[in-house]
Amino acid sequence: MFADQSFVGYQLIPYQTLINSSRKQSISEVVDIDLSKNEDSVTSLAIASSTASSVTAFAGINSSQEDQDDGRNDHLRSFLLEYPPQKRKDAEEGRDMGTQTYKGQTAALGRASLFTTSTAAKRETYQRVTRLSKPCKINGGQLGAIATGLAPEGEIVLFDAKTNGPMGPWVEARLPLGQGVEAADVDIIGLNDIDGSPPGTFAVAYCTNYEVHAFSMTLKQESNHEPHFSYGEPHPDVFASKTRPKFRSLRFVTPHLLLISQNRPNRQGADLLLLELSSSYQGKVICRKSLHRGINAATALSVTHLASSDTSQSNQLVVAVAGQDTSIETLTLEYAYSPPYKSLKLKSHTILRSVHPQQITSLSLSTFLPPVAAGPSAPPQYIKLASTSIASTVVVHTFPLIPFPPHSQKSTKRRYVLTSPRRSDAATMGLSIIVSAFAIALGAFFLQAFTEIRGASPEYLGAKGWLSQRVHDYIAIPYILENGTRVAPSIAATCSSSESASASSSSSIFDQITDTLAEVTSSASDTATTAKEILYDTPEEARAAVSSALDAASSAAAELNAASEAYSATASSTISSLTSSVAPRASAASHHVRDLLSRHFKYRQQQPPDSEMHHMVIHDDGESGKLKAGFHRPGKEGSSSEVVKFENLSRKEKEIWKQRLKEAGVWAVDEGEAVLKGVFFGSVAGAVGAAVRGAMG
Repeated sequence: MFADQSFVGYQLIPYQTLINSSRKQSISEVVDIDLSKNEDSVTSLAIASSTASSVTAFAGINSSQEDQDDGRNDHLRSFLLEYPPQKRKDAEEGRDMGTQTYKGQTAALGRASLFTTSTAAKRETYQRVTRLSKPCKINGGQLGAIATGLAPEGEIVLFDAKTNGPMGPWVEARLPLGQGVEAADVDIIGLNDIDGSPPGTFAVAYCTNYEVHAFSMTLKQESNHEPHFSYGEPHPDVFASKTRPKFRSLRFVTPHLLLISQNRPNRQGADLLLLELSSSYQGKVICRKSLHRGINAATALSVTHLASSDTSQSNQLVVAVAGQDTSIETLTLEYAYSPPYKSLKLKSHTILRSVHPQQITSLSLSTFLPPVAAGPSAPPQYIKLASTSIASTVVVHTFPLIPFPPHSQKSTKRRYVLTSPRRSDAATMGLSIIVSAFAIALGAFFLQAFTEIRGASPEYLGAKGWLSQRVHDYIAIPYILENGTRVAPSIAATCSSSESASASSSSSIFDQITDTLAEVTSSASDTATTAKEILYDTPEEARAAVSSALDAASSAAAELNAASEAYSATASSTISSLTSSVAPRASAASHHVRDLLSRHFKYRQQQPPDSEMHHMVIHDDGESGKLKAGFHRPGKEGSSSEVVKFENLSRKEKEIWKQRLKEAGVWAVDEGEAVLKGVFFGSVAGAVGAAVRGAMG
């Protein structure tokens, strides 16, 4: 909470009350002015002057209905309220001396009727707005303004407020607004103390529902008081909604800068506008600030200047806006005394919610008087915000101020602010860009590390070594990308059967040729023996036997040639069949190995760290270029000396195997080495390749 809150409630009877809010934790009623029960309630109030002992106030109070029917309505009143004495303390003894009896004067100073008398049958005109300028420092001149409410024709009356009681001849100007037009708010600022204008010179601004007007005037001088049109809410398009935003309140920030509150149509929210005025009082909006969503319509506005003793310094304006939802939003504005006004921004300070039980009717921020020396010895500084409501409640909030620059920094120009002025837009933008770039770089770093640990990207940071083996194995889940449908083990088995059938066919033909050669050799041997035996008997029989043997040899040679041609045709067909099926069988084998590798990785993750798992063994047939894989129980590999676990391979062997697996389409670099852990690697000749090489040898 940025403010202390004090609360008081009072009965709804016609009187004025002076509230004591000197204590932060409580407020109390100290002075009352009883009003006539026949007269109307107080509709507006403004402080004319304040001293150490008393305060003079102007108020709008309608006369009784009987007096109004007779054509008399003294709606402007002035009152004097003297403060009660405060408790005195003996500085030396430090004891309370008690409170003196209150003997101050509390009285009505005067009354007057300044509005033009209405000729309407039903007279409901009341004093809607009462606004007074600050007294001039040179001659003490003070200008007052009042505006009508519920009048057939709206009117603003400007008068000299530096009097003991308002009188008719002291009216400075009358501004008729026209039929059905009323002033929503009026504000006045003295020019002599700011830009050196002649004494008694003031700038006046007022707003109706849709227009803002401004002009300057000097007390007790006949001059042109014709208002200048400064800014207006444009009419909507023909096909657009006929409703327009309405101006609710306005306040001078400087003679050339106006702060205006505006309510959107259909209670859709409220905005604050900064209107820069030229020397001819032509205005342009240089800043627009939307109030928080809870405020669907603004009901009151108040400002106070946290001025410094050095007019060359920037100043901070504190703004308070009341909403119809009984909340109050406070804002700050850093500004300079004179134009040009560059990069002005209203910054929200805090939101006070549910301040009153019913709608807030008025706000007032206290005037801040800076200490002479804003050093460490200066007492704590603060401002107060008072608010009233329809429920006849008063709430006072206290806002502490802070020195800027702080006392920890050496500075000869120190002032008090509600919030420390922020950096310039360029500095803020630069800082935002640096922070955003750092956040993006940090996010990219952690993303790269995470993908490396999971095995989804090549290693650049070496993030795998940042974790223990157990944690890494738990986190690292590689993304295994499939380039087609997984090949089931039955398909691989079918491919192996085809290879066995082809090898069996080649073996049967080979056996047939061998048998034929054996028969031919046996027949030739028998024929030669017969011829030798016959040769020793008679020449005629020998010649006949030799001729028969030659015929048999010729016949056997023809049969051997036919068998050889049949073998060549069969072998060529077998080799062509094997060649045409190399790619599908290689792809099937690759998918088979990849499937087993994925199953092994998932199986290893599901098993406890110390349990005995089935081992996966991958063999490489160096000549045929094929990979074979299978699962074996521990201790039953049969050739454990010929296989080595991946973790136990040398670095060079690991790279060779990874390259080999990558070429075979079984493993990708993006998958990482986690999927290969626990796999045994070896090298044996393939059965089919051995059969073919034996047949061709």
